[in-house]
Amino acid sequence: MQTSFTPEQLADPQVAESEKILRKCVHCGFCTATCPTYVTLGNELDSPRGRIYLIKDMLENSRPADAQVVKHIDRCLSCLSCTTTCPSGVDYMHLVDHARIHIENTYRRPLIDRLIRAVLAAVLPYPARFRAALRLAKLGKPFAPLIGKFDTLKPLGAMLALAPEHVPAARQTVSAAPVSAVRRGRVAILSGCAQSVLHPGINAATVRLLNRLGVEIAPVEGEGCCGALVHHMGREEQALDFARRNVDAWTRQIEAGGLDAIIITASGCGTTIKDYGHMLRLDPAYADKAARVSALAKDITEYLASLDLPRQETKGLTVAYHSACSMQHGQKITMAPKLLLKNAGFTVRDPAEGHLCCGSAGTYNILQPDISAQLKARKVRNIEATKADVIATGNIGCMTQIGSGTAIPILHTVELLDWAYGGPKPEGFAAKA
Repeated sequence: MQTSFTPEQLADPQVAESEKILRKCVHCGFCTATCPTYVTLGNELDSPRGRIYLIKDMLENSRPADAQVVKHIDRCLSCLSCTTTCPSGVDYMHLVDHARIHIENTYRRPLIDRLIRAVLAAVLPYPARFRAALRLAKLGKPFAPLIGKFDTLKPLGAMLALAPEHVPAARQTVSAAPVSAVRRGRVAILSGCAQSVLHPGINAATVRLLNRLGVEIAPVEGEGCCGALVHHMGREEQALDFARRNVDAWTRQIEAGGLDAIIITASGCGTTIKDYGHMLRLDPAYADKAARVSALAKDITEYLASLDLPRQETKGLTVAYHSACSMQHGQKITMAPKLLLKNAGFTVRDPAEGHLCCGSAGTYNILQPDISAQLKARKVRNIEATKADVIATGNIGCMTQIGSGTAIPILHTVELLDWAYGGPKPEGFAAKA
């Protein structure tokens, strides 16, 4: 793609990077076939190629975002299926990230939209606030269908509809010493934000399994939300503040006792943390530290695959494996989770159209509820067609989204692996299997 940025524009490192990305696009259109919003809506501007044209025009002319640009960029899930498909290596993730920052800085959204986004940014990344908000949301949950009938309030209706009936009690999941006499490693585990509230059992299962395998869990003070939730809303400074805090927390452990890995159990967080080196590349105080943290970040299945776990007896259970977009497209982890499950004794099935997003995508199922609902229905149909006993995935957003549309139990992959290697049967699954 030809560009015509001025030397003055290219003096901005963000613009210079986006210009290089734009130049790689050859307009082939391969991305349209695997883009969930284009497949669903059939609008060229809701495809990666269409969005690239919009972004190019906006940045090249140094103009504020307008309503049309915002509508189509907001509809992007950032699922990154297009990057997996693209034969030219277009770095769409960083291009759309830049576009979202530009939108946040130059476009004034309608009041209701601004308020909802402000609430999401002020609540979701903070576990105590999120837990309190979920308890309050239970009071409004019966009114979600009524609220959702008003176009401007649909996000609020979706937010209330997604609130769980029961909020688990807070847990402390970190154990300092491995159970096994043979020490096989020392890691930190991201406690995170939303997942720690919605399903603390995921990190608890991770700790139990790693301890039995001889892996020490280093206690980390001061880490929290990875920043993905606000990063994808274009709130750059807030996202970078989260990143810096986590880099500082993990660096203290790296320098104190060393870490073999930083374990991530929510793949959406993993994609972001592995990008810290890029996000903080222009900050001289953090560039090197952030790159070191990104290099140590590992999805739990990525790390377990390196431990050569013994093969287990057949469980007689069929697992439909849903590969989260942030896992398969963002981190390029495709085979490890399925091989671990097969080795643990489960029969694993791949649902059709596994490359398409379930519609969760961070806050997407709140901010774009209509498109999200269509994607969820499509995903659930494909999963249920496998006739599986249980669904496994590696991202809490997918678990919440898919779980709200099917009676098949859905678990984190590590919960099944913990059970297969001597842990308790996962909560919510014991009565069904």
